[in-house]
Amino acid sequence: MNNKRRTIGLLGTISIGIGGMIGAGIFSIIGIGCQIGGNAVYVSFIIAGIVALLSSYSYAKLGVKYPSAGGAVEYLIRGFGDNIISGGFNILLWVGYIFALSLYARAFGSYAMTFFPTISHYWLNIFATIIIIIFIIVNFIGAKAVGSSEFFIVIIKISVLIFFSIIGFFSLKSDFLSISQWPSMNNIFFSAAILFLAYEGFGLIANAAEDMKEPEKTLPKALYMSVAIVIAIYVSVSLTITGNLPISKIIIARDYALAEAAKPFLGLIGFKIMAIAALFSTSSAINATLYGGTNVSYLMAKEGELPAFFQRKVWGRGVEGLFITAGLVILIANLFDLSKIAMLGSAFFLLIYGAVNIAHLRLYKKTKANSFIICLSIAGCFSIFAILIYFLLKNSPLTLIAFIVVLMASFLIEGYIAVSYTHLTLPTKA
Repeated sequence: MNNKRRTIGLLGTISIGIGGMIGAGIFSIIGIGCQIGGNAVYVSFIIAGIVALLSSYSYAKLGVKYPSAGGAVEYLIRGFGDNIISGGFNILLWVGYIFALSLYARAFGSYAMTFFPTISHYWLNIFATIIIIIFIIVNFIGAKAVGSSEFFIVIIKISVLIFFSIIGFFSLKSDFLSISQWPSMNNIFFSAAILFLAYEGFGLIANAAEDMKEPEKTLPKALYMSVAIVIAIYVSVSLTITGNLPISKIIIARDYALAEAAKPFLGLIGFKIMAIAALFSTSSAINATLYGGTNVSYLMAKEGELPAFFQRKVWGRGVEGLFITAGLVILIANLFDLSKIAMLGSAFFLLIYGAVNIAHLRLYKKTKANSFIICLSIAGCFSIFAILIYFLLKNSPLTLIAFIVVLMASFLIEGYIAVSYTHLTLPTKA
């Protein structure tokens, strides 16, 4: 590849990773994490972060060996072959994007509601739907995100969260953070399994490997540094929240916990600032993820892993994938509450990252990787995945049923497409 096209340096690559992770996760699921993990939620963030850090090893090695904008789509095909297994997981990846988008839309609606405290709760669904429709229009028109602006967007997000953490540190109440008030270790691990969703965006770094300067050096450094920085930010923010609000109040305001936690030390102005920051972050995350999810669906359709109408063209552009993706996002955002969307989204991504690590284990000699680290990563992903499934079985069996249905549907759809494709390409007899 022509080196002149390699324009992204280490700082730009780190900003992609941090932007992908802090896009909206911390604003949308911190309250759910606190409800389950209590004042030990920062421990849950550390556990989930370690699992993400281990998985970033596979993405670093695979990204250098197989640089591709397809990211996980490419790695799964390389590891398992172009078959029902890789195809099913790739459909599940697309579904994961849909649930992440639904989470961001629902979170946007929750924070928007704080500016209109007297209106009906149904407006939450309306706000969530409106923001998706806005970005359908934006993506349909073809507005392009300016790559150079991503660094400044990330700086704004990080600055707000660091300011929140530093100012809030001086008003922490030691009683609220007492270890004696920790929930059971089971709850801490349950919370970690759900909070993994807040780290899922690190994989976006590997998607940019083709455009990096010296990717063999830049990609690993960017992956490890971005995950480590995000862990530090999440731990600081969670300590500030649980150190300034009793868990009972966090649970009441769980859908907009970050804004509510600013009240004790920044007052109503702080509440509004954090709410506006959340609207900004969820909006930018929706725009970027909708664009990425649409591209993934188009690429998968082109490779024969989704029905062909996903890559048909309207008015000269392939937009069927955009409309179908956005339509499903609106449906899920209106059918499920924030906690169920977070649980399902985290379950999907844990399964996908576990599969990517297994794919890497089949390729570790080619990538010159350490098989022990890969095995640790596989164990990490599937351990907290199993914990999450157990939690759903005990506390939300209907959500578990929804997960199983979507999982089975992903592989059944891929199987049907594979059979149809084989039938269409078989040579006809004379």
